[in-house]
Amino acid sequence: MAKDDGTQSMAMICWSSDLDRVWPVLILATTAAASGLEVDVFFTFWGLRVLQRSDVRITGENWKQKLESLMDPGSTDRLRLGKLNMGGMGTKMIKMLADEHKVSSPTELLEMALDLGVRLHPCQMTMELYGLSKDDFIEGLQPPIGAASFINMAAEADITLFI
Repeated sequence: MAKDDGTQSMAMICWSSDLDRVWPVLILATTAAASGLEVDVFFTFWGLRVLQRSDVRITGENWKQKLESLMDPGSTDRLRLGKLNMGGMGTKMIKMLADEHKVSSPTELLEMALDLGVRLHPCQMTMELYGLSKDDFIEGLQPPIGAASFINMAAEADITLFI
């Protein structure tokens, strides 16, 4: 539902830390924001790792959380393809192709999203599940929210996407 001033909004869910899922989320979020839409992105489960600072490696309070952080290291610098990764060769190839075609990297897109006013929301439940704190994340994020808060946000949005 467009606001009284005609501004439209978009709400998205980022649930994966696979490069081939994160890239479209960030491209669509930045494109929508650059086009004048108000954009909210809810990062949950593995998608929450996208917001992790690149200098943070092992997180969590117990061995299960620490082991999960080793398997899914987090940050836009360490994203891998979900399909055709081929031991890292596929990821390296797609990044090289993107570079050749001047496609912004996920790291650049995340910075651009923040600059464009995209509101990035970490999932509170996933933070607790993984033993993450606000200090583990990049700066500029919205306060953590739960699923119910995102559902209210999505219900008010003109466009809702789950990628």
